[in-house]
Amino acid sequence: MRIELNVNGTVHEIEVEPRTTLLDCLRDRLDLKGAHAGCEHGVCGACTVLFDGAAVRSCLMFAAQATGSAITTIEGVTPGPGELSPIQDAFCETHGLQCGYCTPAMIMAAHALLAGNPAPTREEIVEAISGNICRCTGYAQIVEAIALAAERMRGVNRPRSLTE
Repeated sequence: MRIELNVNGTVHEIEVEPRTTLLDCLRDRLDLKGAHAGCEHGVCGACTVLFDGAAVRSCLMFAAQATGSAITTIEGVTPGPGELSPIQDAFCETHGLQCGYCTPAMIMAAHALLAGNPAPTREEIVEAISGNICRCTGYAQIVEAIALAAERMRGVNRPRSLTE
């Protein structure tokens, strides 16, 4: 079947089998490898992408279900080539990543959270990433990274100007 997918702001017209998952379509047809195949049952969260701004498991959706919606992958969150989003930068600064396998999904979950809640509590951050499994960090640095990114995105962490 022929479908149109809006991924990271670009519309792609592609041919897929009706049973093709969104994850497989992103990775195999569009060559976007940031969403990872983990359990392929929706348990681990490694395949998390944004679907109209909400964090979803791309292994649990058919590609055809995404027609007419905006899909954002980790490749689409950077402000420009060679740049990091504030959330990606915070993950690097706080060592919120180890092996990196869960990192794209954690960052996507953080983007979804901070888009709707610019000042989350620690408990809200923990809840937002609770569907994503990390086997390396123990989650403390991930929570710290999201809290730091939230501060920076609100401007709390900006240096004072000379006129202040």
